[in-house]
Amino acid sequence: MRTWVLYGFFLVITVIVSMILFQAITDHADVNVRTASHEFDGREITIDPDEVNQGSLVLVNQEYPMNDAFTIEGDLVTLFEQQQVTTFYSLLNEKIQLPLPIAEKFNQMVNDAHEDGVEQFLLTSGYRDNEAQARQYDERGSDYAMPPGFSEHNTGLALDISSIEGPIESSTEGRWVEEHSWKHGFVIRYPKGKEEVTGIQYEPWHLRYVGIPHSVIMHEKGFVLEEYIDFLEEEKSLVVELDSDEAYAINYYPKEQLDRVVIPNEQPYEISGTNKDGIVVVVEL
Repeated sequence: MRTWVLYGFFLVITVIVSMILFQAITDHADVNVRTASHEFDGREITIDPDEVNQGSLVLVNQEYPMNDAFTIEGDLVTLFEQQQVTTFYSLLNEKIQLPLPIAEKFNQMVNDAHEDGVEQFLLTSGYRDNEAQARQYDERGSDYAMPPGFSEHNTGLALDISSIEGPIESSTEGRWVEEHSWKHGFVIRYPKGKEEVTGIQYEPWHLRYVGIPHSVIMHEKGFVLEEYIDFLEEEKSLVVELDSDEAYAINYYPKEQLDRVVIPNEQPYEISGTNKDGIVVVVEL
């Protein structure tokens, strides 16, 4: 009898380990990131130096404040008045604002969570102006907040979430976001174990939109935004192939090369500054 009990125990353990390994493989193995340049039919253009401080990839932290010339992409909307983009989550109050494109992407992500049976999302904060950020900084201190101009919430690219069932870190919603947000262009901006890099304590509720393929690469390599931008600056050119049959060429241009940035003649592309020393061009292949 004891032999059969031990056999059953080890069989259960083997199944559990296999499921964990399978999940790890499905999350990582089908993303191919390699250092390479990709030739495409394109032309050279000159980028305005102000573009270095614009876009979804801008780094905003203690060292790199938001530039005064930064402009939010898309209409800044009060979510309580935009029911078409609050279909699958609740709002903490009626004043929360987000740029409409970010609100649409978040709503789509939460819609996918809803299809997985995860239905208790609560949006607690979005865009903040300098006055609101100053109040946040005074209330929470430098370990969990930034002064005005140094916070991602000033850009409209960041939002805070919670769960109606309890603290986000111990909720079903928190676990779902940790496992799936990168597939939708969002990342947990201040993850556990990266406090020395980000300068901010672990915040599982703080999401930042960076877009695809950036979120996929960051997830694959375990990068926070500071590390990812350093990676782009070092590698210069990447080709990224996703399991959805999507592929992208990513090219980094430092400030001194903004007069010879290559963009495609036909393929869709996107340009974002880093708020440091250059811009990033992403081309769909």
